[in-house]
Amino acid sequence: MATQILDKAKAESFVGKMVGVLNDACLALMVSVGHQTGLFDAMAELPPSTSAEIAQAAKLKERYVREWLGAMVTGGIVEYDPTQSAYWLPREHAAALTRAAGADNFALFMQYISLLGEVEQDIGRCFREGGGIPYSSFKRFQKLQAEETNRIFDNALVDMILPLVSGLVERLQAGIEAADVGCGCGRAINVMAKAFPKSRFVGYDMSEEGITTAQNEARQWGLRNARFAIQDAAALPEIERFDFITAFDTIHDQAQPTQALHAIAKALRRDGVFLMQDIAAQTPLEQNIELPLAPALYTFSTMHCMTVSLALNGEGLGAMWGEQKARQMLAQAGFMSVEVKQIPADPLNFYYIARKQ
Repeated sequence: MATQILDKAKAESFVGKMVGVLNDACLALMVSVGHQTGLFDAMAELPPSTSAEIAQAAKLKERYVREWLGAMVTGGIVEYDPTQSAYWLPREHAAALTRAAGADNFALFMQYISLLGEVEQDIGRCFREGGGIPYSSFKRFQKLQAEETNRIFDNALVDMILPLVSGLVERLQAGIEAADVGCGCGRAINVMAKAFPKSRFVGYDMSEEGITTAQNEARQWGLRNARFAIQDAAALPEIERFDFITAFDTIHDQAQPTQALHAIAKALRRDGVFLMQDIAAQTPLEQNIELPLAPALYTFSTMHCMTVSLALNGEGLGAMWGEQKARQMLAQAGFMSVEVKQIPADPLNFYYIARKQ
């Protein structure tokens, strides 16, 4: 066997890459802390300030804030003037790190790093023994998912997403029957119910916590045309009941996505529309190599989406099933027409518009 010659330059370059990975992983945790404690929001409103002034504005302990600032400065997120011991968050950085940034806020995504870290040891066990990690092990997932998706629903659902389906807004205004499968905390249903009072909406989810949150919000908003029920998507009992069904970033998490899509098709009336939001990826790995968030998406899929399905002896479809597989499964479920669209406010996802005729 020929001896492989080590390319020293390539090896040194890869070590440099690994140093960057380690630094960026640690920085992600610190960005998550900055989001959760409100430090980015506070700094966005401040002129160049000392660590004590920043801590006071954020109502936090100065010693912790000072060390956090060390990570932010050396990580290139916060700028620093040593002559004045002053720190500031550039406006251009604040536009991607504060709650005011809305859908452009990347800081909230960093919370998933520590969430996945909590199950790292269990994932290793699954690699060796098979099986999966149950949804109940992800204690904060429901809350983080709601924070992530609510900003899209609040800012884009009515004005950008629903208009992707020709004639749908007019039908909702006139009054139709609609459902959301895998509704989580129910924000999508409640936003639509508020915007279209003549239509009737129902949200289905397996999470009792999510359904309770959704029901409480509906009551707070005074909605009489929204209801919620604990229901497995793969076992929807309705037959040709709904004019419109949505599934936002949830089909790939299902234990039995094939059955879920068939159940959704059966629950739709013949002229009904199924709007499915899912990750904007392709099925072949080689077509995702240039996708900016591909490593993160494959990680999320391995450590959450795929494993929660396998924990229920499911298909383990995963978040990166991709457009080709999605089209194939939709066709097999009985959808004869499928369009794929995107909106500028949500570049992470495709919107599949599926019809039975």
